[in-house]
Amino acid sequence: MGTRKKVQAFVRVKPTDDFAHEMITYGGDNKSIDIHLKKDTRRGAVNNQQTDWSFKLDGVLHDASQDLVYETVAKDAVSQALDGYNGTIMCYGQTGAGKTYTMTGATENYKHRGILPRALQQVFRMIEERPTHAITVRVSYLEIYNENLFDLLSTLPYVGPSVTPMTIVENPQGVFIKGLSVHLTSQEEDAFSLLFEGETNRIIASHTMNKNSSRSHCIFTIYMEAHSRTLSDEKYITSKINLVDLAGSERLGKTGSEGRVLKEATYINKSLSFLEQAIIALGDQKRDHIPFRQCKLTHALKDSLGGNCNMVLVTNIYGEAAQLEETLSSLKFASRMKLVTTEPAINEKYDAERMVKNLEKELALLKQELAIHDSLSNRTLVNYDPMDEIQIAEINSQVRRYLEGTLDEIDIINLRQIQEVFNQFRVVLSQQEQEVESALRRKYTLIDKNDFATISAVQKAGLMDAEGHLVGEPDGQSFGLGVAPFSIKPGKKLRSKKTLKDQFSSSARKEGASSPVSGKDLDVVSISKTQLIPSSRDGDVKDMLSRDRETSSIEPLPSDSPKEDSRPLRPSTPPSKPVAFEEFKNERGSEINRIFKENKSILNERRKRASETTQRINAIKREIDVTKDSLNFQKSLREKQGEYENKGLMIIDEEEFLLILKLKDLKKQYRNEYQELRDLRAEIQYCQRLVDQCRHRLLMEFDIWYNESFVIPEDVQVALKLGSSIRPGMVPVNRIVSLGEDDQDRFSQLQQTVLPEGPDSISFYNAKVKTEQKVTWDIHVYEAGGPKDYITRTPRITN
Repeated sequence: MGTRKKVQAFVRVKPTDDFAHEMITYGGDNKSIDIHLKKDTRRGAVNNQQTDWSFKLDGVLHDASQDLVYETVAKDAVSQALDGYNGTIMCYGQTGAGKTYTMTGATENYKHRGILPRALQQVFRMIEERPTHAITVRVSYLEIYNENLFDLLSTLPYVGPSVTPMTIVENPQGVFIKGLSVHLTSQEEDAFSLLFEGETNRIIASHTMNKNSSRSHCIFTIYMEAHSRTLSDEKYITSKINLVDLAGSERLGKTGSEGRVLKEATYINKSLSFLEQAIIALGDQKRDHIPFRQCKLTHALKDSLGGNCNMVLVTNIYGEAAQLEETLSSLKFASRMKLVTTEPAINEKYDAERMVKNLEKELALLKQELAIHDSLSNRTLVNYDPMDEIQIAEINSQVRRYLEGTLDEIDIINLRQIQEVFNQFRVVLSQQEQEVESALRRKYTLIDKNDFATISAVQKAGLMDAEGHLVGEPDGQSFGLGVAPFSIKPGKKLRSKKTLKDQFSSSARKEGASSPVSGKDLDVVSISKTQLIPSSRDGDVKDMLSRDRETSSIEPLPSDSPKEDSRPLRPSTPPSKPVAFEEFKNERGSEINRIFKENKSILNERRKRASETTQRINAIKREIDVTKDSLNFQKSLREKQGEYENKGLMIIDEEEFLLILKLKDLKKQYRNEYQELRDLRAEIQYCQRLVDQCRHRLLMEFDIWYNESFVIPEDVQVALKLGSSIRPGMVPVNRIVSLGEDDQDRFSQLQQTVLPEGPDSISFYNAKVKTEQKVTWDIHVYEAGGPKDYITRTPRITN
């Protein structure tokens, strides 16, 4: 194991015009920060409120550039990762403090890129500087949203969504995410493409403190594996770097979050609270149990928090006086993190294939040394190779002669021969047992004691003794030896044996099931049965398909369908969109329009039921209030008239008793109606989403149909159809002429203006442009997907 070391904690202050110079001061070494609060005069003369705090950290980054932040925070951890040490870099702080900017940066500008893209660049630069090692790099991108695990790279065409939900699994090697895709990257540009692909799938929302607030915790992991090209050693090193962008803690009173954003904030604050509890437990040396399993975040980072890892924390804070309470809370978390110790060590593993090759070389060398030793000892005939068939046959012959007594002893040369002699003893013994059994079967009629049909036939043949047992004694091998009794004459022996066979065969034919079935007959039976099953299932499948065709919406027509060829001539002037929309709803989009109307009618019906249920609940509530008033009046009247008791029990009159029963029934009705209202509200929310999706689908299909029918020239449509699976109406009209030339021109201009200043940025911008093009086309392909896509797929973007 490695030596224990403290977690490094840095603070980065977000630049602002309203910096609180009187309340926040830095030390001269830029490794300490002091917070001063004014006393609250509203607490009176006796006020023990703490007003001053001082935090000693590993560095304070104020007005620092992205280059300086990376050099100070992450460069050493990434460099040690290629030597076999795991590393984790985590950004923590309140919402809007600049965590995502520190970790990812601004992807539009190469100079403003964050820790993550710079770490990828450093990894591939160091790989180029180590030609003596074959280093493979893999990456994964995990998102934890509302305590659910998501793969941000599952949108890639060769990955696809997972059927089973992802889970966190622990094994002796550590913690890993089951179901998370890991992607091999051979060059820097591929790694950037995966990073940008994951960034486009992250969940963001807007509130008063941040227009683009991350609503989930994200962990980008770089896996490295290094094999030596020069040494034949079977050992190799592995390492991983976890780059963690935590969602920001929120004060709901300041952010003003509502609805889904409020629910997300609740999950975020809860997981960050569990993270702080785990950090406090790790900093306390007396604690035996660390609560890693309280949430998915701490469980996934179990290896990073206090484990075999170089841990670095970047705490992002505001410098404004209005955010001083949150700043103080973040600094306290950073000081607790500095109490945590880790024990980084080199991760060495063994290559099984290379180990086998090394063992084979060592074995050949040992054989050569043994041959030299035998030669010096005058043992020249010793052979240590595996025995061939001739040698095995010779040993078998020696064993047989030894058992027969013609050979007094067997010469032993080496250990391999001893093992083969014992093996041949076993072979000879097995052969002799088979020969004895074959001889018995030729001489006697053998009956299996477990075959009840045969025993029944034997009993009918009269071959039983007076005590009801088979004639002869059992040999202990589950069959009896049929020895004829003394009363039977020798001349009738063959006849009785034949009679037994005849009786058995005749009884077997009568009983039918008692006769054994040949392999061919079994095949026939099994085939006949299997042929019956699909016939019934085919009918069910056809019924299901027919029902699916009736209930599902119509798939988009193929580009070469006859309906498209026989469509009417295009008018010279395109009709207005309202008129064309009515025509589209009656013809091309009739099926989608029907589904939309059905969903809307279901939604209206659920709303009507919910309104009626609400009225019933209000009526029951009013009746409950009236009943409570009447019951209170009866109680007060009873207290005035005097209460009567019988054996310690209160005696009430019949009217008060009936009111109590009525109140109990009303409360039960209220609970039932309220539960029904909750169910209806859930159905209304689901139906509303379906209606919105159907409306969006209808409008999108109309736009595609309108462009194909009236806007895009027919010759251009024919050119677009050749060798393409994308419908012409899906292509934006403003890009019909250029077909991607705008992106190429933009990229060329970008190269002319940016590359002279940053020659290393070509991979960064290449990946950025490819991702933007892919996202643009994926949006159109998704909108033109099948009917099931727009009904079942749930968007994961919050507004």
